[in-house]
Amino acid sequence: MAVWDMKNALGRGSSTVVPLGSNYLSVRLQNALWSCHRVMAGKDLLHFSDLSGDDLRNLVHLAELLKEAQKSRFTHTLLAGKTLGMIFDKSSTRTRISFEVGMLQLGGHALFLPGNMLQTGRGEPISDTAQVMSRYLDGVMIRTFRQKDVEEFAKYADIPVINGLTDEFHPCQLLADALTILEHKGRLEGITVAFIGDGNNLAHSWLQLAPKLGMNIRVATPPGYQPMQWVVEEAKLHAVQQGTEVLVTTDPERAIEGADVVYTDTWVSMGDEGEAEERLKHFEGYQVNEKLCALAKPDYVFMHCLPAHRGEEVSPDVIDGPHSIIFDQAENRLHAQKAVLAATMADASAFGEDM
Repeated sequence: MAVWDMKNALGRGSSTVVPLGSNYLSVRLQNALWSCHRVMAGKDLLHFSDLSGDDLRNLVHLAELLKEAQKSRFTHTLLAGKTLGMIFDKSSTRTRISFEVGMLQLGGHALFLPGNMLQTGRGEPISDTAQVMSRYLDGVMIRTFRQKDVEEFAKYADIPVINGLTDEFHPCQLLADALTILEHKGRLEGITVAFIGDGNNLAHSWLQLAPKLGMNIRVATPPGYQPMQWVVEEAKLHAVQQGTEVLVTTDPERAIEGADVVYTDTWVSMGDEGEAEERLKHFEGYQVNEKLCALAKPDYVFMHCLPAHRGEEVSPDVIDGPHSIIFDQAENRLHAQKAVLAATMADASAFGEDM
């Protein structure tokens, strides 16, 4: 940062925080990018198993600074000349827009690639497609059904592969959620999150993320809809190391009692439409409503990754009420994903003096 800026700021005698100018933002952004880049450059983000708590905190901090840069119109073209391929086998609003806009703001370009328009839709092996795309692109984001397809693509690709959502994990959403909680609560350590509903990709990613960030995670699902056991066991191991709580239960009241964050998701995910009638019966009693939320802390926040079905998994008075932060959460998809893109795809020139 410029020494003059620091002296000028400190010499004003104000008790408030004084902005230190774009030079200071540039230095902070470079430092944050380097902290992520040295661990994640050229790597994949398929889930959180391979990332430490420090790695995750660094990503959230980078997202904070990228958000500050975007809000203050500070140029941050960290991916100038880079191209991201975006493979979509599932429909999308937030994922597509946030990745596409994120690449534009970072100075790069994004290609929308519907899965049914690629040769994989006609039987070309994933391994062939991955190797071909590695010759054209600087990174790939995939939003699909089976986690093993993303992992196979990453196995054969020579470029970073980002999981934009699978049936098993949703890491980009969780990074945005962590950023949102940090903004509203001022901290992550010691925060208790109650996830109520289906033990799906979001529940799995919460179990992977929360203990590593010093957060308590409680998941309440109907019998037969619990999260995968190996994910739960991994979460409990990290919770022991961090001194935090992991609870998986069928009792939503036990999960939500004293919670700082109340979180739910649709009961019928993409691909589960054929089970809709049966699922709605099994999930009766798991709706997040005012009566249930009365057990949370008085200043709890409500979160939902969207799209939401008002009157099913959440009542309108909660999702549209004063505790809801769903649109802050949705916005932060942009900033969190920009952090992942920069951390995995930026090269040495991104750290130049002229940033």
